[in-house]
Amino acid sequence: MFRRREAVPFAFVAEADRFRSNVTPPARQRPSISEVTGRTLIGLTVVAGLVGSLLFGLPAMEAGPAATGHGQQSEASHGR
Repeated sequence: MFRRREAVPFAFVAEADRFRSNVTPPARQRPSISEVTGRTLIGLTVVAGLVGSLLFGLPAMEAGPAATGHGQQSEASHGR
């Protein structure tokens, strides 16, 4: 169904591994103080949101009286 491509000679592969470019990439620019501050504030906001959701969510996940089956019953159920 599919045709196999021509095999690549081993010498070509070995030569490609040794190839070095004489063009150097430009140096990376250092982020400015405002960029570093912005990234830090975004990181702190994300962490604070996760901690806040954990603090508000833990009491809701605890097994309270309603989960044990010994919850309050209405007065109407006692009269029957």
